[in-house]
Parts: sequence; C-alpha cells; structure tokens
Amino acid sequence: MEQAGKMRGAALVALAAALGNMLQGWDNATIAGSLLYIKRDFGLHGQPALQGLVVATSLIGATLITTFSGSLSDRVGRRPMLVASSLLHTLAGMLMLWSPTVGVLLLARLVDGFAVGLAVTLIPVYISETAPPEVRGLLSTLPQLTGSTGMFLAYCMVFAMTLAPSPNWRVMMGVLVLPSLVYVAVAMLFLPESPRWLVSKGRMKEARTVLRMLRGREDVDGEMALLAEGLGAGGDTTIEEYIVGPAPEEDDGDQAGAAVRLYGPERGMSWVAQPVPLGGQGSMLSMGMSRQGSLLGSIAGLSRMGSMLDHLQDPVVALLGSLHDMKPAAVDGNGNTLFTNFGSMLSAHGGMDWDEENAAPSDDDDKIAAGSREDNIDDEGLRAPLLDMRAQSSITGSGIGMGQTTSTMGIGGGWQLAWKWTEGVAADGTPQSAVQRMYLHEEPGGDGQHVHAAALVNQSALYSTTNDPLQPDDPITPMGPAMVHPASSSVVEKPRWRDLLEPGVRHALVCGVTIQILQQFSGVSGILYYTPQILDQAGVSVLLASLGLSSDSAAILISGLTTLLMLPAIAVAMRLMDVAGRRSLLLWTIPVLIVSLVSLVTADVLPLATTMHAAVSTTSIIVYICTFVMGFGPIPGILCSEIFPTRVRGMCIAICSLAFWLSNIAVTYSMPVMLDYLGLTGVFSIYAAVCCVALVFVALRVPETKGLPLEVIAEFFNVASKGMPKLDHDE
Repeated sequence: MEQAGKMRGAALVALAAALGNMLQGWDNATIAGSLLYIKRDFGLHGQPALQGLVVATSLIGATLITTFSGSLSDRVGRRPMLVASSLLHTLAGMLMLWSPTVGVLLLARLVDGFAVGLAVTLIPVYISETAPPEVRGLLSTLPQLTGSTGMFLAYCMVFAMTLAPSPNWRVMMGVLVLPSLVYVAVAMLFLPESPRWLVSKGRMKEARTVLRMLRGREDVDGEMALLAEGLGAGGDTTIEEYIVGPAPEEDDGDQAGAAVRLYGPERGMSWVAQPVPLGGQGSMLSMGMSRQGSLLGSIAGLSRMGSMLDHLQDPVVALLGSLHDMKPAAVDGNGNTLFTNFGSMLSAHGGMDWDEENAAPSDDDDKIAAGSREDNIDDEGLRAPLLDMRAQSSITGSGIGMGQTTSTMGIGGGWQLAWKWTEGVAADGTPQSAVQRMYLHEEPGGDGQHVHAAALVNQSALYSTTNDPLQPDDPITPMGPAMVHPASSSVVEKPRWRDLLEPGVRHALVCGVTIQILQQFSGVSGILYYTPQILDQAGVSVLLASLGLSSDSAAILISGLTTLLMLPAIAVAMRLMDVAGRRSLLLWTIPVLIVSLVSLVTADVLPLATTMHAAVSTTSIIVYICTFVMGFGPIPGILCSEIFPTRVRGMCIAICSLAFWLSNIAVTYSMPVMLDYLGLTGVFSIYAAVCCVALVFVALRVPETKGLPLEVIAEFFNVASKGMPKLDHDE
C-alpha cells in the first residue's frame, strides 16, 4: 500500500503522457479502415504505390521531425515537445476532416506524421526519466496499452460507420480532433517537466519539486545527486570489490592501511570495508565466500570464455545477466538496502549542515531540519553544493592515499550511490585530492557477519576542489569536499556528435538501432495497417456471412476484436516487465511470432477449404498481434529509452527513432506491392526469417535492464564496451 502511494504520482504522469500514443493508435486504426473507402473515392484501385503513399506519408513526416526532435528536446525540454505533438494532432485532424483532394489528404497525413513522430520519440524518454527503477518497465508499457486502446475505440467507431449506406471516410479520420483536444489540455495543464532535464539545466528547485511529486516523499536527496552524476562525461570505469564486516574493537594497524571504515545510520555502529584484490580468493574462501554466481565472478569469467556462444555473446549481456541471477537484497520503501553499512546518507552524525543558497555552513540548528533547505535553493547558483560530505559522511578511514571519506545513499533497485574522496600530497609537495563516484551493489556470499559488495567506480561529476565554492582559498578539511552541480565546472559540456563515438555510447547505439530495425522488419507495421485487407484476401468474410455483414465490415470487425484481445495481453506484459524482465519476454515471445507467421504461410500453401483457410489465417494474425504487444512491440522503445547516458540521450533516441521510421516506411510502402507480387506466402515467409534473426540477436546482444537506475545501465555499457572489464585492486 505504501509502495503504491509512492508511485502514484509517477503513474499518473506516465498515463497522461501516454495519451499521445492513444492518438497514434487511433490514427493507425482509422487509416486502416478508411483506406478501403479512400481507394474507391479517389479511384486508387489500380495504383498500389499511391495507396502505400497515403499511409506512408505520415511516416515520412515522422521521419523528418525525428531528425532534430532529440536535440530540440534537449534544448527546450520534453514537455514543450509533447504539447507541440498534441497541437499538431489537432491540426491534422482538421485537415483530414476537410481533404477535398488526394493532395490535401497527403498534407494532412504529413502533419499527422509530425505529431506521431514527436510522441513516439519522446514519450518513452519522458516516462523513463520520471519513473522509479522498480516500476519503470510497467509504466513504460503504458504507451502500448493506450495505443491499443485507441486502436480498439477507433475500430469500433469505423465499424459502426461502415454499417451506414454511404460511409464517410473523412469523418472517420477527422474525429481525431476530439481526443487531440483532450491531450492538449492534459499536456498543458498537468504534465511536469522531466526532472532529469531540469537538473541538466541547473533548475534544481524545480527538479526537487517535481521529484517529490513523482515519488510521494520529501527525501529525494539521493536521486537528485544521481541525476546530476548522470550528466558527467564518460571515462574509464573500474570494478572494485569489498568485504564488509563489523569493525573490530581495536583497529589493527596493518588492516587500517588498506581498509575503509563505514559508519551506519545509528550512533556507535561501524563497519570495515576491506578491498579484495583480484585473484585474492584465499581471503574470501577463508570467510566462506565465493565469486560463483556473482557480478565479480562473471567479470572474472569473461577472460575464460570457451564456447562459441560465449565468444559471440555481448559482455554486457553476461554482466547484467549475472547481476539479475543473484538473490536480491532486501530493500526498504525508498530503495535502500536494509544492511546498515548500505544505509541512508541521512545518518545520525553530528556536524554542520549546508545552506544551498549561500554555500556556507548554517549556524542555526533549527534550519537543519528536513524541509528548511529547499526554500533557500538558488536555481542560478550552480556553484552551491548539492550535498556536503563534511556533514553527512558515513564511511571514513584511510586507504588509497593520505585520507579517504565516503558517503552513501540509496538510489533504487538495491543500488547505493557513494563518493570516495582521496587526499594526498604530490611529489612536489602540492596537496592533491580526488573524488570518485561509486555505484555499490551487494554480492552473494555473505556469512552472516560479512557482506560481499561490488562497486562501479568512475570520476565524479559532482565535485568542488574546495570546501566553499565561493571561497576558493579555503583549504579542504579532513571531513571531505562539498558536492556541486557539474554544470558549474568543465565536467559537463554540450553534447557533440563525436560523443556518439565513445565506446559505451557506440555500443548502446548498435544495440538500439538494430533492435528497432528488426522490430519493423518483423512485419508488424504492415500487418497493423493492412489487417482488414489481409483478412479480406484470406476470405474472412466467409466466417461472418451468417451475420449479413459486407466484406468491408467483417474485416474491420475482426480487426477490432483482435485489438480488443491485445489489451489483456498487454496487461500481462505490464505485470511481467519488471518481474521476468525485458530480455526474457523477448526470448519467450519471438518464437511464438515465428510460429504464427509460419502458420499463415502454411494456410496459404496447403489446399484448405475456404472456411478453414479463413479460420487459420485469422487465428494466426490474432496470435501474432497479441504476442507482439507483449514483447517485441513495447520493449525496443523501452530499451532505447534506458541504455543511453543522460548527456547524449536526446541525440541517441533521435537516431534510434530515425531507424525505426525509415524501416517503418520501407515495410509499409512495400506491403501492398509485395502482396501483389509475392502474395501472403512470400511476404510472411520473409517476416518469419527476420524474426529468426531477431531471436538470435536478442539472445546474444540484448541485456536485461529491469530494476536498474538509468545511470547504472549506461555505466555497464561503458564497462562492457571496452572488452574485459578492468578491476581495481589487481596488484
């Protein structure tokens, strides 16, 4: 009940944003039903190429606007682009309601394509950036649900109109104006801006307000810091391994030089984190621990891959696969692990708090209470620290360098965000300090008193070389540095095209672009757009002859019923998306797609009776569509919204969407021509072969991303893109 309350804000926002996909589904259904009458009205029966153009013009518009939608959304924000999409849908509906000629109809379809392109590109990004990791898959499937709902409602409307003596296709398509106006109101009055975009622009107070509304709680310090860390540039990531256990009553001198002391959230509770060298399994085995089944075990095993499958499989698939195979640690309502060493950053430590407006310690203890700081945040003061490790450090000790301080907080999914500050002296006597960002995760193998933990470590984006950014001459105290917004330093730069060549980004792009292309060439766009014609060609009217329906009405009725059956299938997918995971759903559903396509081919090849042929074809299409919306439909868009770093997410999403729309155009425009020349047998044989290729690609190259913060997913791609991951402590 408490968890449901905490996701209510994110769920309502995701549902409101997904209304844009309902308009897309509505458009898909109305063009599929209206095309039967457009051909007769404009005399397009002998012009299959022009028929395809009527459908594909909207795809051309979506492709054109996609080329710059990513960078534009990075500049003006996600919300204004969704508002623009709703307004364009309204304009397109008005033009289609008029459409005196084919030329005006093509213009209306082009404007409609602009609206659809913005929605399809940005709604998955918007939802992924606002949803908590634990339910991101469920909420990201909402666009599939609303899109299918829009299709069903539109098919019902079109079917009712086909029963009239003279169906009016302009009204069928122009009714789009009504739901579009609803979306305009929702987008303008209810949707907040993405908190990740707000953080990237330094609008910290607004981001904090939005996050509190989305999460249903006041404490969002951890996620605020995580969002800012995600703005940092890529770099070499190391893997560090620790054995965490109770601190001895008296420190051992030899141990103190290598261990890091951790302080729990309660006074007097402390632990020691002992770095584990690579190959140092003796120390682990002596405590009854093993790397088997762990993230570190998977990393160590990458260099020992022996089978051909192991060599072909992407390292990120193995890394994330081993991570999800672990037994998850218990977590509290805020996503923090329940082990005290991975406790909340808001510990019981005494000391000074930090005023984010004035960037100076507060002397008034009353202002330390929760709720006093947000009112003093200066959105323009990017030099003000987000967090102060001097006041809230929870891990201290000596280790790598002269002195070290680390502070941790939960970021969801059982992960902890930590900073490790090292201070030392250079050879010339100059004081030096460095801060590293750590994503911590508990590994299996604890013995009840000790915890095995792995950490992804990279340079932090949140760092000030002095305690007080406004007083650069103030030396760093032993308690640690203040954490400042990365936009105040040279760490964050405007995204450049050459950033796409970074190994981690390039790695993710290959995965995203390929799965989008394979999705479209699996044939779904052609089937959805031309389902009435396909069913009519398969003789479906025979099944409904007793109802006295015309072939047009019968085909549209079957399409509407098929869409209705999609809704419970999507509901099942929503339930499984964060339980079974994205990768597992793909591996389960793609084989069913192959079987249904082979059944369509078989029904067309074998000399079946007319009724049997229609029954097999109809069943195969229903199975195909219902299975598609459970896996291959929503998951490529979800994956593409998850795997890219924040700083280049807009550009990368635009590239993946461009691949999506170009493939969509190719499939949709070629479908009527292919049906004329190859028939159902040839068309669906090609689609079945593509699905086989997609199954192999998913098995080898698509990782599991369920439950992980977006920034952690990007870090794993960064690690895996460089071959054998680098592990620290490998002396």
